[in-house]
Amino acid sequence: MVPPSQSYSAARFAADAQLAYDAIRARGKRVLVVGGTMLYHRAWLQGLHPLPAADPAWRQAMAERAQAVGWPALHAELARVDPATATRLAPHDSQRIQRALEVWHVSGKPLSQWHASPPPASQAPRATLVSLEPSAKPWLLQRIEARLHTMLEQGVAREMARLMETPGLHAQLPAMRCVGYRQAWQLLAEHGPWRPKVQAQWLALTAVATRQLAKRQLTWLRSMPTRHVVHADAPDVAEQLLALATTHWRTCHA
Repeated sequence: MVPPSQSYSAARFAADAQLAYDAIRARGKRVLVVGGTMLYHRAWLQGLHPLPAADPAWRQAMAERAQAVGWPALHAELARVDPATATRLAPHDSQRIQRALEVWHVSGKPLSQWHASPPPASQAPRATLVSLEPSAKPWLLQRIEARLHTMLEQGVAREMARLMETPGLHAQLPAMRCVGYRQAWQLLAEHGPWRPKVQAQWLALTAVATRQLAKRQLTWLRSMPTRHVVHADAPDVAEQLLALATTHWRTCHA
């Protein structure tokens, strides 16, 4: 468990995932890796470039600058030192803009140059990638809306109130920039306690951000030609997943 005040990198995930995998296999069990982001998946299975470590003091200074001038201005700054990276980032993509500028600040080398060379070989096992993708967009949109209402029912308002009162937490931390938390922090900071108007705005803003995130994830998945696609909205989705898992296990242990 990592507290929200701490950053959790893809490199740290890759190391933790390998330790967990080894421990499970040592007990003679099968391993299923479920969920997560595509970056973390790639970090473990394909390896990562040895990028410079984070600089907490510099990040705090950058967060203060962003509050003063805005992330589009820092995006323009990134375009001057690393135009290749800036081109693929949106002007408000605070987390990635900050990291790209940090890499340049710490190493004097643009992030795009770090990525130009192949990463070190990963020690992760051979894996079968099963991608749950909707066949119908309306189904996905309905699931997103249902998820947001579930978050409300499970107390996202109370959780945000506790987080904003926790010493050491602020809006620029990676955990607080996640979809849902970022919108809630911004609205509560601007409008005060959680009221029906704030809730309605949170639902609208977070729905848009979640749809955009889902689109990016699907784009990334579709760039992986070796994946096995299972339609998430298929009536027999569970049976298909079980069949794929069984086939993979037999193939790997034939």
